[in-house]
Amino acid sequence: MLAKITFNPMVEYKSDKNLSELLKAMSDTTRRSLLTQLCQQGASRVTDLADYYDMSLNAISKHIKVLEKSELVTRKTIGRTHWIEANLKRIDIAENWFKELKSIWELRLEKLDELMKNGDTSND
Repeated sequence: MLAKITFNPMVEYKSDKNLSELLKAMSDTTRRSLLTQLCQQGASRVTDLADYYDMSLNAISKHIKVLEKSELVTRKTIGRTHWIEANLKRIDIAENWFKELKSIWELRLEKLDELMKNGDTSND
């Protein structure tokens, strides 16, 4: 019989803070849209990005700052022009977390499948 699979919610992940920042940044529709736009079009000026949205330049700048804090975008200033570029290297933090979750569920499903094949319905 397979061993019980347990989950300890008190386990801390090394990149927990980074994951939280990343998920917070990606939780907003406008920020996801900005990131998608930057991936599709490449580096863009802040003013050009603002033209796509029905909000002020200041509001777009605040969204960009959240993306910068989570390191999903980088900013390059040339003269008075600010260029924003996508930086997807940090996505692996969320990707790895989702892989861990998927792995846990796959193990649980394998155990359930084995229990069903053996006709065992007890929780030993």
